[in-house]
Amino acid sequence: MRPPPQQNKGTTVSDESSRKALHAYVTDGAHDQWHGFAAEQGVSVSAILEALAPTLTVNDERAEYVNVLEVITEARRIDARRRRRRR
Repeated sequence: MRPPPQQNKGTTVSDESSRKALHAYVTDGAHDQWHGFAAEQGVSVSAILEALAPTLTVNDERAEYVNVLEVITEARRIDARRRRRRR
């Protein structure tokens, strides 16, 4: 089995100045799991979703593998940038 390819750093959606809302209706359990996981990692659910976005590309080898640690690291960067912008 080959190792997963590295994510392309610096190409997250949060680099854009405008943002759009993403709405989803999920079960109570899924909702609690998303928010519980985000809280354990110290990030927001929206930052996790944004960090995952670059891996969701059709016909891209990265779509085969999701490195959760890389996603969380990028989510932390996203949340940090958002906090700096709000000041």
